Amino acid sequence: MTSGVEYYSPDTFWFAIWTRSRQEKVVASMFESLEITHFLPLKVEIHRWSDRKQIVTIPLFKGYLFARLNPTKDCRLRVLNTPGVAGLVGNQAGPLPVPDYEIENIRAVITQKMQYSAYPSIPIGNRVRVVRGALAGIEGTLLRTHAESKLVLSVEMIHQSIAVNICSSDVEPIGTPLHAQTACKTPAIAVA
Repeated sequence: MTSGVEYYSPDTFWFAIWTRSRQEKVVASMFESLEITHFLPLKVEIHRWSDRKQIVTIPLFKGYLFARLNPTKDCRLRVLNTPGVAGLVGNQAGPLPVPDYEIENIRAVITQKMQYSAYPSIPIGNRVRVVRGALAGIEGTLLRTHAESKLVLSVEMIHQSIAVNICSSDVEPIGTPLHAQTACKTPAIAVA
Protein backbone atom coordinates (compact mmCIF):
# COMPACT_ATOMS: atom_id res chain seq x y z
CA MET A 1 0.00 0.00 0.00
CA THR A 2 1.34 3.39 -0.91
CA SER A 3 0.91 6.52 1.14
CA GLY A 4 -0.06 9.98 0.04
CA VAL A 5 -2.39 11.07 -2.71
CA GLU A 6 -2.68 8.73 -5.67
CA TYR A 7 -3.86 9.89 -9.08
CA TYR A 8 -5.94 7.61 -11.24
CA SER A 9 -7.12 7.80 -14.80
CA PRO A 10 -10.65 9.27 -14.87
CA ASP A 11 -11.92 6.26 -16.85
CA THR A 12 -10.96 3.74 -14.14
CA PHE A 13 -12.94 2.68 -11.08
CA TRP A 14 -12.41 0.45 -8.04
CA PHE A 15 -13.95 -3.00 -8.34
CA ALA A 16 -14.21 -5.76 -5.74
CA ILE A 17 -12.44 -8.91 -6.91
CA TRP A 18 -13.77 -12.19 -5.54
CA THR A 19 -10.97 -14.74 -5.08
CA ARG A 20 -10.82 -18.46 -4.63
CA SER A 21 -10.34 -19.66 -1.05
CA ARG A 22 -7.16 -18.28 0.55
CA GLN A 23 -5.88 -16.85 -2.73
CA GLU A 24 -6.04 -13.12 -1.90
CA LYS A 25 -2.26 -12.67 -1.49
CA VAL A 26 -1.53 -14.79 -4.58
CA VAL A 27 -3.88 -12.65 -6.67
CA ALA A 28 -2.35 -9.44 -5.26
CA SER A 29 1.09 -10.70 -6.22
CA MET A 30 -0.11 -11.56 -9.73
CA PHE A 31 -1.73 -8.11 -10.07
CA GLU A 32 1.60 -6.58 -9.04
CA SER A 33 3.42 -8.42 -11.82
CA LEU A 34 0.67 -7.49 -14.32
CA GLU A 35 0.90 -3.84 -13.16
CA ILE A 36 -2.78 -3.75 -12.19
CA THR A 37 -3.48 -1.17 -9.47
CA HIS A 38 -4.88 -3.06 -6.50
CA PHE A 39 -5.57 -2.78 -2.79
CA LEU A 40 -5.49 -5.74 -0.39
CA PRO A 41 -6.27 -4.56 3.16
CA LEU A 42 -4.45 -6.73 5.69
CA LYS A 43 -4.57 -7.20 9.46
CA VAL A 44 -2.08 -8.69 11.89
CA GLU A 45 -3.17 -11.48 14.22
CA ILE A 46 -1.45 -13.72 16.72
CA HIS A 47 -2.18 -17.39 16.07
CA ARG A 48 -1.59 -19.78 18.94
CA TRP A 49 -0.83 -23.47 18.69
CA SER A 50 -0.13 -25.89 21.51
CA ASP A 51 3.64 -25.49 21.11
CA ARG A 52 4.05 -21.90 19.83
CA LYS A 53 2.45 -18.67 18.79
CA GLN A 54 3.12 -16.76 15.62
CA ILE A 55 2.27 -13.33 14.24
CA VAL A 56 0.53 -13.66 10.86
CA THR A 57 -0.75 -11.13 8.35
CA ILE A 58 -4.11 -12.07 6.88
CA PRO A 59 -6.60 -10.37 4.54
CA LEU A 60 -9.07 -8.11 6.33
CA PHE A 61 -11.92 -9.19 4.04
CA LYS A 62 -11.59 -12.92 3.40
CA GLY A 63 -12.08 -13.76 -0.25
CA TYR A 64 -11.81 -10.20 -1.58
CA LEU A 65 -9.39 -7.56 -2.77
CA PHE A 66 -9.88 -4.46 -4.88
CA ALA A 67 -8.54 -3.46 -8.29
CA ARG A 68 -8.68 -0.18 -10.20
CA LEU A 69 -9.92 -1.00 -13.72
CA ASN A 70 -11.42 0.41 -16.87
CA PRO A 71 -14.43 -1.91 -17.25
CA THR A 72 -14.67 -1.46 -21.03
CA LYS A 73 -11.10 -2.38 -21.91
CA ASP A 74 -9.21 -5.66 -22.02
CA CYS A 75 -8.03 -5.06 -18.43
CA ARG A 76 -11.20 -6.80 -17.20
CA LEU A 77 -10.30 -9.92 -19.18
CA ARG A 78 -6.73 -9.86 -17.79
CA VAL A 79 -8.18 -9.76 -14.28
CA LEU A 80 -10.59 -12.63 -14.90
CA ASN A 81 -7.79 -14.76 -16.39
CA THR A 82 -5.53 -14.21 -13.38
CA PRO A 83 -4.98 -17.43 -11.40
CA GLY A 84 -6.97 -17.37 -8.15
CA VAL A 85 -9.63 -14.91 -9.36
CA ALA A 86 -13.21 -16.24 -9.14
CA GLY A 87 -14.92 -13.14 -10.55
CA LEU A 88 -15.79 -9.48 -10.19
CA VAL A 89 -18.53 -8.51 -7.76
CA GLY A 90 -21.67 -7.04 -9.28
CA ASN A 91 -25.17 -7.95 -10.34
CA GLN A 92 -26.85 -9.47 -13.40
CA ALA A 93 -25.91 -6.40 -15.48
CA GLY A 94 -22.20 -6.92 -14.80
CA PRO A 95 -19.51 -5.78 -12.37
CA LEU A 96 -20.36 -2.75 -10.24
CA PRO A 97 -17.76 -0.20 -9.09
CA VAL A 98 -17.01 0.38 -5.42
CA PRO A 99 -17.24 4.09 -4.49
CA ASP A 100 -13.79 5.67 -4.08
CA TYR A 101 -14.65 7.02 -0.62
CA GLU A 102 -15.26 3.49 0.74
CA ILE A 103 -11.74 2.42 -0.30
CA GLU A 104 -10.22 5.67 1.03
CA ASN A 105 -12.01 5.24 4.39
CA ILE A 106 -10.49 1.76 4.83
CA ARG A 107 -7.04 3.07 3.79
CA ALA A 108 -7.30 5.94 6.30
CA VAL A 109 -7.91 3.56 9.22
CA ILE A 110 -5.06 1.25 8.18
CA THR A 111 -2.64 4.17 7.59
CA GLN A 112 -3.32 5.60 11.06
CA LYS A 113 -2.31 2.24 12.59
CA MET A 114 -5.43 2.18 14.76
CA GLN A 115 -6.88 -1.01 16.21
CA TYR A 116 -9.51 -2.37 13.82
CA SER A 117 -11.26 -5.62 13.09
CA ALA A 118 -13.54 -7.10 10.46
CA TYR A 119 -17.17 -6.50 11.28
CA PRO A 120 -20.32 -7.83 9.62
CA SER A 121 -22.03 -5.14 7.56
CA ILE A 122 -25.07 -3.83 9.40
CA PRO A 123 -28.24 -2.30 7.97
CA ILE A 124 -29.08 -0.17 11.02
CA GLY A 125 -27.36 2.60 12.98
CA ASN A 126 -26.67 6.31 12.94
CA ARG A 127 -24.49 7.84 10.23
CA VAL A 128 -21.78 10.06 11.71
CA ARG A 129 -18.82 12.14 10.56
CA VAL A 130 -15.59 12.25 12.58
CA VAL A 131 -14.84 15.90 13.45
CA ARG A 132 -11.60 15.54 15.45
CA GLY A 133 -8.58 13.30 15.53
CA ALA A 134 -6.70 11.22 13.01
CA LEU A 135 -9.86 10.18 11.15
CA ALA A 136 -11.40 13.67 10.83
CA GLY A 137 -13.71 13.84 7.81
CA ILE A 138 -14.39 10.09 7.64
CA GLU A 139 -18.06 9.07 7.61
CA GLY A 140 -19.40 5.80 8.94
CA THR A 141 -21.94 4.19 11.25
CA LEU A 142 -21.67 4.71 15.00
CA LEU A 143 -22.25 1.70 17.26
CA ARG A 144 -22.03 1.36 20.98
CA THR A 145 -20.80 -1.85 22.55
CA HIS A 146 -20.77 -1.83 26.35
CA ALA A 147 -18.66 1.20 27.33
CA GLU A 148 -16.97 1.60 23.92
CA SER A 149 -18.05 3.39 20.79
CA LYS A 150 -17.10 1.97 17.42
CA LEU A 151 -17.10 3.56 13.99
CA VAL A 152 -18.10 1.04 11.34
CA LEU A 153 -16.83 1.66 7.78
CA SER A 154 -18.56 -0.44 5.16
CA VAL A 155 -17.76 -1.64 1.67
CA GLU A 156 -21.37 -2.15 0.60
CA MET A 157 -20.52 -4.01 -2.62
CA ILE A 158 -19.08 -6.99 -0.73
CA HIS A 159 -21.25 -6.64 2.40
CA GLN A 160 -18.16 -6.30 4.61
CA SER A 161 -17.12 -3.68 7.15
CA ILE A 162 -14.40 -2.82 9.61
CA ALA A 163 -14.91 -1.39 13.08
CA VAL A 164 -12.52 0.99 14.81
CA ASN A 165 -12.73 2.25 18.41
CA ILE A 166 -13.57 5.95 18.56
CA CYS A 167 -14.48 8.50 21.20
CA SER A 168 -18.16 9.36 20.75
CA SER A 169 -17.38 13.04 21.45
CA ASP A 170 -15.26 13.10 18.26
CA VAL A 171 -18.23 12.50 15.95
CA GLU A 172 -21.31 14.40 14.83
CA PRO A 173 -24.50 12.94 13.35
CA ILE A 174 -25.24 13.32 9.63
CA GLY A 175 -28.29 12.45 7.53
CA THR A 176 -30.95 10.04 8.66
CA PRO A 177 -30.45 6.77 10.50
CA LEU A 178 -29.88 3.90 8.08
CA HIS A 179 -32.98 2.05 9.34
CA ALA A 180 -35.09 5.05 8.23
CA GLN A 181 -33.90 4.78 4.65
CA THR A 182 -36.10 2.74 2.36
CA ALA A 183 -33.79 2.31 -0.62
CA CYS A 184 -33.80 -1.20 -2.02
CA LYS A 185 -30.37 -2.81 -2.04
CA THR A 186 -29.51 -5.25 -4.82
CA PRO A 187 -27.58 -8.23 -3.47
CA ALA A 188 -24.04 -8.48 -4.80
CA ILE A 189 -23.07 -11.50 -6.86
CA ALA A 190 -19.89 -12.51 -8.62
CA VAL A 191 -19.95 -12.04 -12.37
CA ALA A 192 -17.53 -13.22 -15.00
